[in-house]
Amino acid sequence: MENVSNKELLSLLTKAQKTISKQDKELSKERGKIAELEEKTVELQRQVELLRRMQFGQKRERFEDPNQMTLPLDISAEVALEQEEIIKEEITYSRAKKKHPGRAKLPDHLPVEEIEIYPEGDLSDQVCIGKETTDVLDYVPGYFKIKRYIRYKYATKDKDNTKISIGDLPERIIDKGIPSEGLLATILVDKYVDHLPLYRQKQRFSREDIDIASSTIEGWAAQSMDALKPLYEKLVMDIKNEGYLQVDETTIKVLDDKKKDKTHLGYYWVYHAPISKLVMFNYSPTRASSAALPILQNFKGYLQTDGYAGYKAYGKKSDITPLGCW
Repeated sequence: MENVSNKELLSLLTKAQKTISKQDKELSKERGKIAELEEKTVELQRQVELLRRMQFGQKRERFEDPNQMTLPLDISAEVALEQEEIIKEEITYSRAKKKHPGRAKLPDHLPVEEIEIYPEGDLSDQVCIGKETTDVLDYVPGYFKIKRYIRYKYATKDKDNTKISIGDLPERIIDKGIPSEGLLATILVDKYVDHLPLYRQKQRFSREDIDIASSTIEGWAAQSMDALKPLYEKLVMDIKNEGYLQVDETTIKVLDDKKKDKTHLGYYWVYHAPISKLVMFNYSPTRASSAALPILQNFKGYLQTDGYAGYKAYGKKSDITPLGCW
């Protein structure tokens, strides 16, 4: 050590101090780990003790915590007697009983079939003093019938100048066709309101031994819709004249007539007039903004839509005030 210079001694001392400092840090970390493990051990022991009591202890002891402090609930006999008298005090009050609304009243427009029921036995020595009426809602399944128009022919008695006259048939939606307007209305309502496909409606015909080809029923539906075009055009005109419209589009799968058993994506454009409560559905094969052009081209007023970019062009028109959805 005598040959070691002061500079070298200072360097050795610095290294020793760094080594000691590093060891102190490592020792501190180890002590922290030991303390953490001790805490975990205590917690695990507590859980084991709790599980042991729940499994093997008496019912009263299973949910008791030995470390939980008890509440000072010890009271004297006099106080207990007073509390018992308070508990036994009788409280009476009156409450108005709600009147039961009873069964819903049946509509007055329904036809009524009256079924009279008399008591059994000999009633000759008794007089009727009244009656009780009970209404039951019944349903008669739809049925087919034939409307047979019988037109009588008349001829003049003058044989030299005979004239024949006959009554005119009522006007029909399908000229010379067999379906009545009631049957055509049922086909359209079942298909477009109740979503009953035409092939299932054909099955209903078959159950009644009425043999009608699918193509015939499809033709009836198409011709019926053609007859409804004036009503549709009136609806379009009324929608256009509304001052406040809500518009949205939604997808629908459409059978592809070019590819058997395949579908393509079409769009229903829905126009709703909240004030008059008019609703119109307009089909388009595309979602482009041009699909709404027939309705919104000359529209004036408030137009409420979502954030779809296809509506922006209409919202920029000076006669239209755009409204957002939420």
